[in-house]
Order: sequence, then structure tokens, then C-alpha cells
Amino acid sequence: MERLDLRRTFLYLLIASVAVSALFAISVILFGDFGNFEVRVMMTTLTITVTSIIGLAGGAAIEAGKARILPFTGIAAAAMSALALFLIIWNVLDENNVFIKSTVTAVTVSIVCSHLSLLALARLDSRFRWSWPAAFVLDWLLAGILLFLMWFEPEGDSGIVFRVIAVLSILIGAVTVMTPIFHKLSGPDDPRAEFDAEIMRLRERIAELERKKADLVESS
Repeated sequence: MERLDLRRTFLYLLIASVAVSALFAISVILFGDFGNFEVRVMMTTLTITVTSIIGLAGGAAIEAGKARILPFTGIAAAAMSALALFLIIWNVLDENNVFIKSTVTAVTVSIVCSHLSLLALARLDSRFRWSWPAAFVLDWLLAGILLFLMWFEPEGDSGIVFRVIAVLSILIGAVTVMTPIFHKLSGPDDPRAEFDAEIMRLRERIAELERKKADLVESS
């Protein structure tokens, strides 16, 4: 699938999910009652919407050639967590504790990857390039602590842990807010770097076409 097609797919999915959510909400308000079924439908469309947003973030990073492993991981985790959430929402596996924790783990991974993929889109000069590695460490450290608490439920004094979580959350928020500012303060793009990046993309595409041609010749 082409990079642009991947991004367009999530964009259409986002538009469709938002449209369905709006139409369903209006129909419930005008003609129906907001019962369990209606809540489940709304939660399903909300899940699709959030998954589409995460997919758009990953697609933008893939298209820009930034942090390639993270956006693919985020998209895969978002897709798996969406399917798992559908089962929980519709009372298929809503009482399986391990399944629910696994779903929360996939959701956490998708959110972290999406956040880092968006931050990777910033063009930063040498003065500010520390911000993305800092965000990477902070994001995964916070995610690791939260997942550890969820999976193992350790006993003991939780005050220190919550303080650490609060500090990490503040630092992540600060880096997130500062990254667009760093992007603005960074100098203009080097045209030669843009040409080099485009040449690398073309070389990768040519190599891919050569492999496909070789496979076609071998199979014929």
C-alpha cells in the first residue's frame, strides 16, 4: 500500500465514523432512548474515530519518512486494540481480566507511538534535537510504570509512585508544548537535505521495483 493511500484510508475512516456518530446521536435524541445498545454503538464509533486519528498520525510520520518503526507499531497496536475493544464493548470478552489488561496495554502502546510520531514531524535544528529523545524516554517510562501497576498491582506506599507519575506527565506535557515552538525557532530547511531525502526515497522505490521485476522474471 502506498504511503498516501494509507493516510487517505484513515482519513476516510475518520470522516465516516464521525458522520455515523453524528447521525446516530441525532436520531437517538429525536426518536429514541439512550439505552445500553445506543451506548455501545456510540462507543464503537468513538473507538473507530480514535483509531483513525492514531492512524492519521502514523500515516503522516510514514509519509514524511520519520520514525518509521513507531508509526507502523502504533497503527498495528491501534488496529488490534480497536478489535479487542469491540469485543469488550459488545460483552463478548468483557469479564476476562487478562484480555482487558492486554487491550489496555495495546491502547497504551498505540497512544505512545502516535504521540512520538507526531513529535517526530517537527523540524528541529541541533539546539533542540534533544527534545524528541527526551519525549521518547519520558513516554515509555510513564507507560511502563502504568502498565506495571496495572498488571502486577504491587502493594505498598503508592504516594511516591503517584508523585513520579505526576512529574513524568508534567514533563511530557512541557516537551509536547515546546516542540512546535522549537520547530518554529529552528532555521529554514536545508534544500540539499530535502534533495538528499527525496533521492533516498527514489532509490528505495527503484530497489523495490527491481525486486518485484526479478520475482516476476523468476516466476515466469
